[in-house]
Amino acid sequence: MSDLFADEKEEILSNKTHCPLAEKLRPKSLDEIIGQPHLLGKNGILRRMVKAKRLSSMIFWGPPGTGKTTIARLLAKEVDYDLQQISAIFSGVAELKKSFAKAKQSLQQGRQTLLFIDEIHRFNRAQQDSFLPFMEDGTIILLGATTENPSFALNSALLSRAQIVNFKPLCLDDLEKILTRACLQYKRDLPLKKRARQILLRFADGDGRMLLNLVEEIFSSTKDGEQLDEKELQQILQRRAPLYDKGQDEHYNLISALHKSIRGSDADAAIYYFSRMIMGGEDPLFLARRLIRMASEDIGLADPNALSLAIAARDAYQMLGSPEGELALAQLVIYLALAPKSNAVYMAYKNATNFAKKHGSIMPPKIILNAPTKLMKEQGYGKNYIYDHDTDLGFSAQNYFPDNIKREQFYLPVERGFERELKKRLDYFCALRSKKERQEKEK
Repeated sequence: MSDLFADEKEEILSNKTHCPLAEKLRPKSLDEIIGQPHLLGKNGILRRMVKAKRLSSMIFWGPPGTGKTTIARLLAKEVDYDLQQISAIFSGVAELKKSFAKAKQSLQQGRQTLLFIDEIHRFNRAQQDSFLPFMEDGTIILLGATTENPSFALNSALLSRAQIVNFKPLCLDDLEKILTRACLQYKRDLPLKKRARQILLRFADGDGRMLLNLVEEIFSSTKDGEQLDEKELQQILQRRAPLYDKGQDEHYNLISALHKSIRGSDADAAIYYFSRMIMGGEDPLFLARRLIRMASEDIGLADPNALSLAIAARDAYQMLGSPEGELALAQLVIYLALAPKSNAVYMAYKNATNFAKKHGSIMPPKIILNAPTKLMKEQGYGKNYIYDHDTDLGFSAQNYFPDNIKREQFYLPVERGFERELKKRLDYFCALRSKKERQEKEK
């Protein structure tokens, strides 16, 4: 097996003083892996591949510290493939060409190569395309690892040739097992009180490597017999920022969660997701724009004030800046979540647009068109138009749809909020319009 970083790793491991705890405790076999039972259990996909002694090209997708790199190495060992490992952060076309050439040599000698690409999403489209012919002719089995959604980060051609394998964050039981291994390595109990221990596990955020890094810091900062409480732990460890990349997958996950929480009238969930995005460094004006959209899309005329308040909250943030202006946005989040909901305007616009596309550029009825010229008057433009304000009810019940199109009702208000009142008005005008139609038929 080949590893481009083998020399550096050997040098690190030879110096036990500087070898990170996460490297010391790296599993030596698949049976030592903690977590991912859906992949490594008896009927897990990776376990079945090992049993068959044959790997297929795969994309390992999941959060950091869940075992992607370790499992890739162990898979190559279990099925006896040559392993080449490349990091997309440090490698380019030259390194890829060397890897492909080396894999061809191995194949001629009857050896299959597993090419492991860490952070594969960092390769551009051309670099990703370079894998395709070597995957198709069997020169390499590609195993890419990424923390980002492959649907956005990888080419469709590459995705069609590789199986997506989802890695899950480590659960609390998994993290507890890792803590046990760490204590055995240090030959001492973790110097934390119960509450502090629970906080430590939350700090790790499902990331085994992060947990071991934190444990290493704790052991190096304490003496035998010392027991740290919650405050003392926080003095040692700087709080880890929540997992959030405002340009990538978690960005889309959280804005979706915020939108659906507001739509579902859950103010507590909505303010929670809003706070997570602000803590993660999201642009407050991006959130303001999305909240303005929600005010129209999900609330609409059920509460006509929602849109005005959304715009006011945006203006307040622009005037005050952070952090004061974020309170105006938080106020808006709660208001929108508790407002009556209706997508009647959204659906009316959507249906009217589809209707217009279907029927094309049909001319409005001449009765409601202006006649600024003599010719247009002669052709009937504006003839018999009734000025609504001249009627007793302020409503003429004229037909404003094109002459050759049957009237449609696009706006269907709901029985919630202010739209309840609008529905009464709509029903009133519909009744007057129907009455006029009956009268005209009777003539």
